[in-house]
Amino acid sequence: MAYDRYLAICRPLHYPSIMTGQLCVILVSHCWMIGFFSHAIPIFFISQLPFCGPNIIDHFLCDMDPLMALSCAPTPIMEHVFHSVSCLIVILTILCILGSYFLVLRAVLQIPSSAGRQKAFSTCGSHLVVVFLFYGTIMVMYVSPTSESSVAMHKIITLIYSVVTPVLNPFIYSLRNRDMKFALHHFLCVMRIIQTS
Repeated sequence: MAYDRYLAICRPLHYPSIMTGQLCVILVSHCWMIGFFSHAIPIFFISQLPFCGPNIIDHFLCDMDPLMALSCAPTPIMEHVFHSVSCLIVILTILCILGSYFLVLRAVLQIPSSAGRQKAFSTCGSHLVVVFLFYGTIMVMYVSPTSESSVAMHKIITLIYSVVTPVLNPFIYSLRNRDMKFALHHFLCVMRIIQTS
Protein backbone atom coordinates (compact mmCIF):
# COMPACT_ATOMS: atom_id res chain seq x y z
CA MET A 1 0.00 0.00 0.00
CA ALA A 2 2.90 2.34 0.70
CA TYR A 3 4.25 1.68 -2.79
CA ASP A 4 0.79 2.34 -4.21
CA ARG A 5 0.65 5.70 -2.40
CA TYR A 6 4.16 6.51 -3.59
CA LEU A 7 3.18 5.86 -7.22
CA ALA A 8 -0.13 7.74 -6.91
CA ILE A 9 1.52 10.87 -5.50
CA CYS A 10 5.05 10.88 -6.93
CA ARG A 11 4.33 9.40 -10.37
CA PRO A 12 0.62 9.96 -11.03
CA LEU A 13 0.90 9.87 -14.84
CA HIS A 14 2.80 6.58 -14.77
CA TYR A 15 0.52 4.99 -12.15
CA PRO A 16 -1.79 3.04 -14.53
CA SER A 17 1.10 1.63 -16.53
CA ILE A 18 3.17 0.61 -13.46
CA MET A 19 0.51 -0.55 -10.96
CA THR A 20 -1.04 -3.26 -13.12
CA GLY A 21 -3.01 -6.25 -11.94
CA GLN A 22 0.02 -8.42 -12.57
CA LEU A 23 2.22 -6.24 -10.33
CA CYS A 24 -0.44 -6.35 -7.59
CA VAL A 25 -0.47 -10.16 -7.74
CA ILE A 26 3.34 -10.22 -7.59
CA LEU A 27 3.46 -7.86 -4.59
CA VAL A 28 0.79 -9.76 -2.67
CA SER A 29 2.31 -13.16 -3.44
CA HIS A 30 5.73 -11.94 -2.28
CA CYS A 31 4.22 -10.73 1.00
CA TRP A 32 2.54 -14.10 1.55
CA MET A 33 5.65 -16.09 0.62
CA ILE A 34 7.93 -14.04 2.88
CA GLY A 35 5.46 -14.39 5.75
CA PHE A 36 5.16 -18.12 5.20
CA PHE A 37 8.77 -19.08 4.50
CA SER A 38 10.37 -16.77 7.06
CA HIS A 39 9.09 -18.93 9.89
CA ALA A 40 9.75 -22.29 8.26
CA ILE A 41 13.08 -22.74 10.07
CA PRO A 42 11.77 -21.84 13.56
CA ILE A 43 8.74 -24.08 12.99
CA PHE A 44 11.02 -26.95 11.99
CA PHE A 45 13.07 -26.48 15.17
CA ILE A 46 9.95 -26.32 17.32
CA SER A 47 8.68 -29.56 15.80
CA GLN A 48 11.86 -31.24 17.08
CA LEU A 49 11.34 -30.14 20.70
CA PRO A 50 10.18 -32.57 23.37
CA PHE A 51 6.84 -31.59 24.88
CA CYS A 52 5.71 -32.96 28.22
CA GLY A 53 3.20 -31.86 30.80
CA PRO A 54 0.16 -29.75 30.02
CA ASN A 55 -0.31 -29.12 26.32
CA ILE A 56 -2.49 -26.07 26.81
CA ILE A 57 -1.18 -22.90 25.21
CA ASP A 58 -1.74 -19.92 27.49
CA HIS A 59 -2.53 -17.51 24.65
CA PHE A 60 -5.22 -16.47 22.15
CA LEU A 61 -3.39 -18.03 19.23
CA CYS A 62 -0.61 -20.51 18.58
CA ASP A 63 2.32 -18.10 18.65
CA MET A 64 5.98 -19.13 18.82
CA ASP A 65 6.83 -17.91 22.33
CA PRO A 66 3.90 -19.62 24.13
CA LEU A 67 4.54 -22.77 22.12
CA MET A 68 8.23 -22.82 23.06
CA ALA A 69 7.23 -22.27 26.71
CA LEU A 70 5.52 -25.69 26.65
CA SER A 71 8.77 -27.49 25.84
CA CYS A 72 10.52 -29.56 28.48
CA ALA A 73 13.94 -28.66 27.09
CA PRO A 74 15.53 -25.23 27.36
CA THR A 75 15.15 -23.23 24.13
CA PRO A 76 17.50 -20.21 24.29
CA ILE A 77 19.04 -20.82 20.84
CA MET A 78 15.64 -21.31 19.23
CA GLU A 79 14.26 -18.21 20.95
CA HIS A 80 17.24 -16.25 19.64
CA VAL A 81 16.69 -17.54 16.07
CA PHE A 82 12.98 -16.73 16.19
CA HIS A 83 13.64 -13.29 17.69
CA SER A 84 16.28 -12.54 15.04
CA VAL A 85 14.05 -13.60 12.14
CA SER A 86 11.13 -11.61 13.55
CA CYS A 87 13.26 -8.50 14.07
CA LEU A 88 14.66 -8.74 10.57
CA ILE A 89 11.24 -9.03 8.93
CA VAL A 90 9.56 -6.33 11.01
CA ILE A 91 12.41 -3.83 10.71
CA LEU A 92 12.92 -4.36 6.96
CA THR A 93 9.22 -3.98 6.17
CA ILE A 94 8.81 -0.86 8.31
CA LEU A 95 11.94 0.63 6.69
CA CYS A 96 10.45 0.01 3.22
CA ILE A 97 7.18 1.65 4.26
CA LEU A 98 8.89 4.62 5.90
CA GLY A 99 11.23 4.99 2.92
CA SER A 100 8.34 5.21 0.48
CA TYR A 101 6.56 7.72 2.74
CA PHE A 102 9.73 9.79 2.97
CA LEU A 103 9.71 10.02 -0.83
CA VAL A 104 5.99 10.87 -0.72
CA LEU A 105 6.58 13.57 1.89
CA ARG A 106 9.39 15.05 -0.17
CA ALA A 107 7.13 15.14 -3.25
CA VAL A 108 4.18 16.58 -1.29
CA LEU A 109 6.26 19.40 0.15
CA GLN A 110 7.15 20.43 -3.40
CA ILE A 111 3.46 20.88 -4.33
CA PRO A 112 2.89 24.65 -4.62
CA SER A 113 -0.76 24.82 -3.49
CA SER A 114 -1.81 24.14 0.07
CA ALA A 115 -5.00 22.42 -1.17
CA GLY A 116 -2.86 19.97 -3.15
CA ARG A 117 -0.68 19.28 -0.13
CA GLN A 118 -3.76 18.78 2.04
CA LYS A 119 -5.24 16.28 -0.41
CA ALA A 120 -1.97 14.35 -0.63
CA PHE A 121 -1.58 14.23 3.16
CA SER A 122 -5.18 13.06 3.64
CA THR A 123 -4.58 10.30 1.10
CA CYS A 124 -1.63 8.97 3.13
CA GLY A 125 -2.84 9.82 6.63
CA SER A 126 -5.27 6.95 7.06
CA HIS A 127 -2.72 4.40 5.89
CA LEU A 128 -0.07 5.79 8.22
CA VAL A 129 -2.45 5.56 11.20
CA VAL A 130 -3.06 1.87 10.47
CA VAL A 131 0.65 1.22 9.86
CA PHE A 132 1.69 2.80 13.16
CA LEU A 133 -1.07 1.06 15.10
CA PHE A 134 -0.14 -2.33 13.63
CA TYR A 135 3.65 -2.00 13.60
CA GLY A 136 3.75 -0.34 17.01
CA THR A 137 2.14 -3.38 18.63
CA ILE A 138 4.10 -5.82 16.47
CA MET A 139 7.39 -4.18 17.48
CA VAL A 140 6.49 -4.35 21.16
CA MET A 141 5.56 -8.01 20.74
CA TYR A 142 8.36 -9.33 18.52
CA VAL A 143 11.24 -6.86 18.48
CA SER A 144 11.47 -5.89 22.16
CA PRO A 145 12.97 -8.37 24.66
CA THR A 146 10.32 -10.88 25.74
CA SER A 147 11.67 -11.86 29.14
CA GLU A 148 10.40 -8.72 30.86
CA SER A 149 6.86 -8.84 29.48
CA SER A 150 4.14 -10.79 31.21
CA VAL A 151 1.86 -13.33 29.55
CA ALA A 152 -1.14 -11.06 30.15
CA MET A 153 0.62 -8.17 28.40
CA HIS A 154 1.43 -10.40 25.42
CA LYS A 155 -2.24 -11.39 25.23
CA ILE A 156 -3.34 -7.75 25.21
CA ILE A 157 -0.80 -6.80 22.54
CA THR A 158 -1.80 -9.81 20.42
CA LEU A 159 -5.45 -8.79 20.76
CA ILE A 160 -4.62 -5.27 19.56
CA TYR A 161 -2.72 -6.29 16.41
CA SER A 162 -4.88 -9.29 15.51
CA VAL A 163 -8.39 -7.98 16.33
CA VAL A 164 -8.48 -4.26 17.12
CA THR A 165 -6.44 -3.08 14.13
CA PRO A 166 -8.50 -5.04 11.54
CA VAL A 167 -11.74 -3.88 13.17
CA LEU A 168 -10.62 -0.24 13.08
CA ASN A 169 -9.41 -0.44 9.45
CA PRO A 170 -12.79 0.27 7.81
CA PHE A 171 -13.45 3.19 10.16
CA ILE A 172 -10.00 4.73 9.71
CA TYR A 173 -10.11 4.46 5.92
CA SER A 174 -13.71 5.66 5.63
CA LEU A 175 -13.20 8.80 7.74
CA ARG A 176 -12.04 10.48 4.53
CA ASN A 177 -15.52 9.88 3.12
CA ARG A 178 -17.81 12.90 3.57
CA ASP A 179 -20.91 10.73 4.23
CA MET A 180 -19.07 8.79 6.92
CA LYS A 181 -17.97 12.02 8.60
CA PHE A 182 -21.56 13.26 8.57
CA ALA A 183 -22.88 9.98 10.01
CA LEU A 184 -20.20 9.99 12.74
CA HIS A 185 -20.97 13.62 13.61
CA HIS A 186 -24.71 12.82 13.74
CA PHE A 187 -24.07 9.77 15.95
CA LEU A 188 -21.91 11.79 18.38
CA CYS A 189 -24.56 14.54 18.58
CA VAL A 190 -27.25 11.97 19.37
CA MET A 191 -25.01 10.41 22.04
CA ARG A 192 -24.44 13.84 23.59
CA ILE A 193 -28.20 14.51 23.69
CA ILE A 194 -28.84 11.13 25.31
CA GLN A 195 -26.14 11.79 27.95
CA THR A 196 -27.54 15.21 28.89
CA SER A 197 -31.12 13.95 29.23
